[in-house]
Amino acid sequence: MSREALIERQTAETNIRVELNLDGNGQWQGSSGIPFFDHLLAQLTRHGLLDLTIGAAGDLEVDNHHTVEDTGICLGQALKAALGDKAGINRYGSALVPMDEALVQVALDFSGRPYLAYDLDLPPVRMGSLETELIEEFLRALVNHSGLTLHVAKLAGRNSHHIVEALFKALGRAIREAVTLDPRVQGVPSTKGSLV
Repeated sequence: MSREALIERQTAETNIRVELNLDGNGQWQGSSGIPFFDHLLAQLTRHGLLDLTIGAAGDLEVDNHHTVEDTGICLGQALKAALGDKAGINRYGSALVPMDEALVQVALDFSGRPYLAYDLDLPPVRMGSLETELIEEFLRALVNHSGLTLHVAKLAGRNSHHIVEALFKALGRAIREAVTLDPRVQGVPSTKGSLV
């Protein structure tokens, strides 16, 4: 069973193409035009054991917001499409990841009910050219378009780079756990019989 998706989205602000394979080996390719954002996506991909290719052209001369948010929209749509009816998946995933002084926890559920609980308390700074406030925008777009319930929390940390990198590593590991097929799971892992 192929668990892959291709999503393309073009607006007056961005042109995004996302290719996703849930059963990959952690291969990242592509560019958003925002180097630190690409670094974070590479961390998510590697720790999620996903294969992810992203091509993004956006109005970066205006700001990074449209590109980051629209990439989240497309990645969310790709996750939803690649999961199909979600039969046989673990459904839930969690990870607790340190990076030096930072410690970030992620818990998620491919429930079909989008919800973001965001508790990172990041100062408003830039990491490279990426504003910390756009991390929440990316996650909200991802959640809303994948049908994901996502809780993220900073348990410790002062350095924004460390906190955000730990977040993306934890997100990748939690997604990997949740989308893994368990041969003991018969059908959709829900008493309702559906996760849409």
